[in-house]
Amino acid sequence: MFRIKICGVTCVQDAMMVAGSGADALGLNFYPSSRRYVTERQAEEICRCLPNEIIRVGLFVNASVSQMCDLTDHLRLDWLQLHGDESPEIIARLAPRRVLRAFRPTERDWQQELEYLEFCRAHAAVPEAVLIDAYDPREYGGTGKTADWSAVPAFQQRVAPIPIVLAGGLRADNVGAAIRIARPAAVDTASGVEVHPGRKDAELVRAFVDAARSAWREVD
Repeated sequence: MFRIKICGVTCVQDAMMVAGSGADALGLNFYPSSRRYVTERQAEEICRCLPNEIIRVGLFVNASVSQMCDLTDHLRLDWLQLHGDESPEIIARLAPRRVLRAFRPTERDWQQELEYLEFCRAHAAVPEAVLIDAYDPREYGGTGKTADWSAVPAFQQRVAPIPIVLAGGLRADNVGAAIRIARPAAVDTASGVEVHPGRKDAELVRAFVDAARSAWREVD
């Protein structure tokens, strides 16, 4: 399991910078409507330059199972991140590939998400990790909005041992507080380390990684 993921990388230059920053994982966005979308050819170029120890995550939104499997296998991605309206059946059909299921809770009690995971358990389709992102009615993620950190610990207790990845508006100046409050297994950022959508800033990335590592030293 990774601890720090930088998502929405769109070019080789940024990928190499992220790999050298101390981050554990890098996200490639295959959702065509996203401002951080990469084609298969762009993803190939990025993956080719990455060291083996960097975890590669492919982000998909309502893509077909065949497309997700083909891209994951061809690019040798380590995880698939489902960030749309995918059903537990989709998770089952992606096995044995590792799935990170993203949720964007709209209610504080997160009952809908709990019921989804219960259905997953009943059908042997439990994701290997869950990502919590902020809700936006117009976009599936990468909005810069902050998720509800305070609700994460109670949710984690209900879904354990599934690890929680916290996303949603995380930056170098707030990721420490987010880790101390939510106690996630990992954190994920895209817009919080960018100069504009899809292009990362080296200073912001390194500051984010350093702040996250420092916070974990306090709470571990």
